[in-house]
Amino acid sequence: MPYIRETILTTCSASGEGHIAPLGIIQDGEGWVVAPFRPSTTLVNLEATGVAVVNYTDEAKIFAGCLTGRKDWPLTSIEGCNVPRLEAALAHDVLEVVTVTPDAQRPRFTCRVAASGQHRPFQGMNRAKAAVLEAAILVSRLHMLPAEKIEDEIAYLKIAIDKTAGPDEEQAWYWLLEKVIDHLAELERTGPAVRSTADRD
Repeated sequence: MPYIRETILTTCSASGEGHIAPLGIIQDGEGWVVAPFRPSTTLVNLEATGVAVVNYTDEAKIFAGCLTGRKDWPLTSIEGCNVPRLEAALAHDVLEVVTVTPDAQRPRFTCRVAASGQHRPFQGMNRAKAAVLEAAILVSRLHMLPAEKIEDEIAYLKIAIDKTAGPDEEQAWYWLLEKVIDHLAELERTGPAVRSTADRD
């Protein structure tokens, strides 16, 4: 199985408009593969510019926010790069596309690391942050899962939230839980045969 890092990816359109999206990048030797789904803004931006910035952050609210329509997170410029990084990034890598493997659903952009930066120290593991990340991934897949599976996953992840969350993790969890509750209510109303289309970035 491939090694995947869960990150926040920043890209820019051809006209310079910034975009933020959570995305797992796939290790490929010394480089990384970025494989956004079609259609998505990240995909369009990569095709237009061939550059993305991988932001490594442990701020749970950013992952949760991006999955719940809250994408207005502060950005800051990087010297020598037209794509900005997250102000909250612990570190970043600038990726440049080397090759593209076409696919009707999910093209693969193989990238090299063109530049890197360190910005603030990592202060250790936290179970609540990990639970928020798992819940964010769950929310991105709600349209694919039965209600029972969703409820079981949320119940398990809530244990770490209840035991170890700080205010930021609690807020992030609440945002995601709202999304889950709305989705389950819609399933109850319409039946399991109806699925909403996943938000794609």
